[in-house]
Amino acid sequence: MASITVRGWALCAVSLLNFAFVFISGADFIRFLSFRAIYHNITGETTLCQDSIPWSEALRDSSVLGSLLVDVGLLALFIAQHSLLAWSPVKQALQSVLGALNRTAYCFTTALALQILMHYWQPVTGAPCLWSVDQAPWSVWFPLLCFTLHFLCWAIICSILMIFDYPELLGIKQLYYECLGLGDPLSHKPPGAQRLLAHLRHPVCLELGVVLWLLPALSLDRLLLAATLSTYLALAHSLDKQDLAYLCVQFHSKVQLFRETRRGSTDSAESQEDKGGRPRPAEFMSEN
Repeated sequence: MASITVRGWALCAVSLLNFAFVFISGADFIRFLSFRAIYHNITGETTLCQDSIPWSEALRDSSVLGSLLVDVGLLALFIAQHSLLAWSPVKQALQSVLGALNRTAYCFTTALALQILMHYWQPVTGAPCLWSVDQAPWSVWFPLLCFTLHFLCWAIICSILMIFDYPELLGIKQLYYECLGLGDPLSHKPPGAQRLLAHLRHPVCLELGVVLWLLPALSLDRLLLAATLSTYLALAHSLDKQDLAYLCVQFHSKVQLFRETRRGSTDSAESQEDKGGRPRPAEFMSEN
């Protein structure tokens, strides 16, 4: 019994440490994608591009090509980790070795790959921007508009992650179920949900696409990042009509549940008013 308790505490510690690391990496990723790309347009302190340099000269510059080569390598590292560990043979092999820690290890290595990408990313400042909003008054208002839309997109992304069972995505629920002897939490979901999760690996494609492309200035390295991640997101899932039908059914059931909850709270409030001897609003209006 003591060994089980020690094992449970060890799993809890691993889960919490992984959660902290993934959370910090996610915050850094928001800064990397949104804050760094928009803040310089508001303050003017950072130069992303050299619009005075022609493309023919920029594409022959060894520093530009070297930075792009490093960035391509970093993106290849992230995509290789993210895809290889999700490949069924590798996933099954890791599951047999790690057990309930498999999802935790996947999230940890994903966050580590993101940290490496962000830390060693090379901005290409020796080439022109593909576009740049630098004419007043849009040089001020458009960055503020981008900031607002980026904020809304990240809020939607966080909400979607919560809806899609955030503890299970991070591997926390797997360890919790392991300690309680409940098995894999995915097995407790209905077949439609299991099928949807198998096809929809990234439920935030549209919002992340807006974050990647909606910018006041698009530099060459940001074009490489946005094009690569957008292509990867588009190829990483394969929704079909059956998945969409399941999503529609779930959405309508949630809307119906919300309406019934509101109707029940309204009826309860009205019944309490009746018990207190106060007339209902409709009766009050009819009496006047």
